[in-house]
Amino acid sequence: MAAAPLRLWPAWRWAALLGFALLAPAALPAGGGERRLPEVRRRERGLDPLLTQACVILRCAPEHQAPVLVQLDSGVPLRVLRHWLSPGGRPWLRVEAISGAGEAARGWLPG
Repeated sequence: MAAAPLRLWPAWRWAALLGFALLAPAALPAGGGERRLPEVRRRERGLDPLLTQACVILRCAPEHQAPVLVQLDSGVPLRVLRHWLSPGGRPWLRVEAISGAGEAARGWLPG
């Protein structure tokens, strides 16, 4: 029974099917679709400093109970020196802030 419907197809349908089957793979790459991860763009070290968006507090250690070193206003440029995870799993950033007077202050910010 399956052979009867196949005989009813006109010759041009077979030609179109074979033509598509032979020509369609030529448009595809040899290994199928290309699986490339997007490129990671990294900032150049020392260029493009981060700017604070609000008043932030630099602490002397990566703990919320640590003493405050300095309070920074918004718009102060920061340079990230180190990333750290506390034992509780909370991220902290060791940053260097350059004030308007040219003095550098290093401290910890909660991430």
